[in-house]
Amino acid sequence: MKTSRVLAIYSQLVNGAKLEIEISAEDFEAAIEKAYLKARKNIAMPGFRKGKAPRKLIEKEYGEQVFFEDAVNLLYAPVVNGAVEESGLELVTRPEVEVTEISKENGVKLKATCITKPEVEVKDYKGIEVEKVVNPVTDEDINKQLDALREKNVTVETVDDRAAENGDDVVIDFEGFKDDVAFEGGKAEDFTLSLGSGQFIPGFEDQIVGHNAGEEFDINVTFPEEYQVKELAGAPAVFKIKLKSISKKVMPELDDDMVKDSTEFDTVDEYKADVKKKLEEANEKHADSEVEAKIFDKVIENMTAEIPQVMFDNRVNEMISELEQRLAPQGISLDLYMQYTGQTIDTVKKAYAEQAEKQVKLRLALEKIAKLENIEVTEDELKAEFDKLAEAYKLDVDQIKQFIHDDDLKKDIAVGKAVDLIKDAAVIK
Repeated sequence: MKTSRVLAIYSQLVNGAKLEIEISAEDFEAAIEKAYLKARKNIAMPGFRKGKAPRKLIEKEYGEQVFFEDAVNLLYAPVVNGAVEESGLELVTRPEVEVTEISKENGVKLKATCITKPEVEVKDYKGIEVEKVVNPVTDEDINKQLDALREKNVTVETVDDRAAENGDDVVIDFEGFKDDVAFEGGKAEDFTLSLGSGQFIPGFEDQIVGHNAGEEFDINVTFPEEYQVKELAGAPAVFKIKLKSISKKVMPELDDDMVKDSTEFDTVDEYKADVKKKLEEANEKHADSEVEAKIFDKVIENMTAEIPQVMFDNRVNEMISELEQRLAPQGISLDLYMQYTGQTIDTVKKAYAEQAEKQVKLRLALEKIAKLENIEVTEDELKAEFDKLAEAYKLDVDQIKQFIHDDDLKKDIAVGKAVDLIKDAAVIK
């Protein structure tokens, strides 16, 4: 049996090429036979039991092309993937394929439009100069941490001698009406709300301030124009409120007894010293991260490439998939997340666009640097990385290899080495 082959490669595109691919008549005939055997169980012909009609009779009744589409679909993936591999092109997305000729006598000819990785130039990636800024730890920083400890030991007292104020927690029953008709999702009982938190739409919490426990009253609000429920967006509404209780948080004084009860330390001074040390370490770590970000920004600035938009789009879609994976353990779908945050898929994509662009550019630059520096990955390094992944995901190495190809992981390791090379060569001021 003859094999399919690439007839020609036309580099007519920026970051792309067109492949002309031939499927031999013999291969096509074999695929037609497979398509027939798969489809015949659903075909009934006079004089034959269902599924027993001969292929020639079916082709005579419905035309010799009756199985062509299914046959091409059977061949599509292996033929196109094989042609791409034969061409040596490195694609960034699936090619667009059209059938240009098809017959039993001559087989099939396809034309595949491929978008490839761009040619990249990177200069001046060694000796990048960046400034490292480590923010000093201030008394205000330390006091915030001390206040956080006090917050953990806060007590709650019921308020019955004054009206509600911002900062209080209130328990309310409420029901919302638009044009005197109650709307869905606008009713709750025994709902706890922290006044001044901004949890509800503008104006809602402010109008509870000044009322006493036991009061029943109306508040008037207008939903934001961009509110996620279209029927309510920009609409005025009335909420009937029953203020059932008011409580306030009482912050305790910070003393040695509290520190001893709440931490591993015996005195306030010991605890403050530890807080300061940890804040200094965090600031140092943040400064290192900022230095790395500045180095990467400079690498991107010093690269040149005509990058196809599909690479940025693909990275955005990957980031959205990663978001879905993070939300899943919490039982939250992407649709529910967007509803909670008042976003659409377009606004989510827009929010990720800049970050995705940076990541794509940096990856391309680092891959180029790895090539320029002839960075190689040993089999021991590859094995160690597979072992690390297997341990992280609690899987066998063979299971990991079902999802990650050796060549892809080698590229990742080489890129990591390129990162180390650039950072080691940088001049930190």
